[in-house]
Amino acid sequence: MTMLITGVAGFIGGHVRRELERAGHEVTGFDLKGPGIQGDVRDPAFLDRVLPGAEVVVHQAAKVGLGVNVSDLPDYASVNVVGTAELLAAMARHGVRRLVLASSMVVYGEGAYDCAEHGRVRPGPRAEADLRGGRFEPRCPVCGAAVADAVIGEEAPADPRNAYATSKLAQEHLAANWARETNGTAVALRYHNVYGPGMPRDTPYSGVAAIFRSALEAGRSPRVYEDGRQRRDFVHVHDVARANLAAVEWAGRPGELAAFNVASGEPHTVGEMAAALAAAFGGPEPVTTGDYRMGDVRHIVASAGKAAAELGFRATVGFGEGMKEFASAPLAGT
Repeated sequence: MTMLITGVAGFIGGHVRRELERAGHEVTGFDLKGPGIQGDVRDPAFLDRVLPGAEVVVHQAAKVGLGVNVSDLPDYASVNVVGTAELLAAMARHGVRRLVLASSMVVYGEGAYDCAEHGRVRPGPRAEADLRGGRFEPRCPVCGAAVADAVIGEEAPADPRNAYATSKLAQEHLAANWARETNGTAVALRYHNVYGPGMPRDTPYSGVAAIFRSALEAGRSPRVYEDGRQRRDFVHVHDVARANLAAVEWAGRPGELAAFNVASGEPHTVGEMAAALAAAFGGPEPVTTGDYRMGDVRHIVASAGKAAAELGFRATVGFGEGMKEFASAPLAGT
């Protein structure tokens, strides 16, 4: 098939391109910057030049990360929301009926939790007073009791907690609108914590793995926020690229958006990840700071069952293997 990848020069986009090409697909792509075709997903005239002939669009272009503060709101809305709207409108003009969208687990907000008395609950945002006092665990929103974290499936209601999360959810809604109106097929891949070769160095928009790896490279201890016990699913970028290939080759369901968690299925705490990375790098050891960021969630552990059952996708890079590779893998410049 003939593919068009947006954001092809980015961390994930480059890996996706190579995976699709290895599978025999004809791939072109563009990016706002970097080598190759340069173009802006918000530019209708540019999209009209590059879309003809494409059978599938793999939409990776986005402003990512938690960001700095509310000053980032216009950029998130412009790049992620307006850019996706322009892309979908252009796809409709040119009769492109298949979309694979890079979404994110951040659309869920907090993960799933169970209360002994009230069953499955969704805690609200954590209060700054609790975080300041070192009380990091969410509590039952009904009775205030302690809750146990559980795996979260794609059916969980969305509850975005920051500008990036809100913009990713908006992308999903726009893609669903497009699919209904054009009878197109849309797949949203909800990436969990992606890491691997070519990851951008430490910036306010980097993932935690890149922040820790950049610290180690500079001879500094990785600084782990809260108490380090936040649970996440760290998924290797090679597996993320394979998930995109599976989504491209999936028959899909015309007229609707199908969402899938892209995760390893092997959750670890942030502290465990920092320790494994530091050990593979050769130190220095991480330090747990008790610091926090408003907008961060406590635990989010993914169910990978739907992607396995429908896309045939299962992660293959184990946590230990992946961290050893990442400890010496090249990072991208800022």
